[in-house]
Amino acid sequence: MLLYRTDFEFLQLFQSLTILSLGGRQERKHLFEMNLHETPSRRLMLLAPPAARIPASFNRWHADSGRYMNLLHEMQRLRGRVYLQDGAIRESSLIDGRHQSHLDDSSWHLLVMNPQNRICGCARFHEHSRPAILPELSMAHCALARSPRWSGPFLSALKSELGFSASLDLPLVELGGWALGEEVRGTTEALRVALGTYAFWQMFGGAVCISTVTRRHCASSILRRIGGRALAFGGMDLPAYYDPQYDCEMEALKFYSWAPNPRYTPWIDQMKDELSQISILARHSGSMELPAPSGEDWRSFAACAKTA
Repeated sequence: MLLYRTDFEFLQLFQSLTILSLGGRQERKHLFEMNLHETPSRRLMLLAPPAARIPASFNRWHADSGRYMNLLHEMQRLRGRVYLQDGAIRESSLIDGRHQSHLDDSSWHLLVMNPQNRICGCARFHEHSRPAILPELSMAHCALARSPRWSGPFLSALKSELGFSASLDLPLVELGGWALGEEVRGTTEALRVALGTYAFWQMFGGAVCISTVTRRHCASSILRRIGGRALAFGGMDLPAYYDPQYDCEMEALKFYSWAPNPRYTPWIDQMKDELSQISILARHSGSMELPAPSGEDWRSFAACAKTA
């Protein structure tokens, strides 16, 4: 699940994306000149899962079990604090103030670090083993999967995405664990993390990504503008639904890493440059180097996306 923090921050982001979609040429040019690179007040870092695939385009990675666990727990405490303040969870669901997920230990985590080297933002990317199967998906157990009316179409839509990723020989990735602290309110960090998700999986050769996304703070609308699409079955988009676990309206969305809204390509390229230079921390040593995708790969993915 993707959760976000602060109405003000996302109102600013929503207004910016509206300019990109509806504004004139000069307005869009001014917005694209915005610098999304890291600043002295914030930088990005990655936590890698066990036996991570690390492309050659990433230049800095090392293993440190103690540091990894400290950062993982700090990230979980940030999520717990943000989600509790947002009313998305109850305090009883936290363990030592930490919001834990069974996916955390086996996922990538994109971290936003402040000048004191503390975490002020995070996002989780869980890559399923191939071939992925329906019962393994966290989304297959969400509230929509229990709906008497929509369970069948929803699970069929998930199976369709599983089949699509397998046909392209690409991983199926569940996005979630997104939280931003108040200290990055009013910054471009929300946009950096969102576009960084596309950049990350493009650098990994592509991925079919899915997530349940809250409608709070216009979150689902924002991600649709960037390139997210509703899960669909039989030519019909699946509806929003109420999730009692998080007490909010949710949407089930999909994201194809090679097919964002073209308006954001310059920023995504900018984020790829930054990601190639950030630190990657693994819990244990051992990785597999991946080749960068070719231009023919991207053309092939794009052709498939038009028919998906």
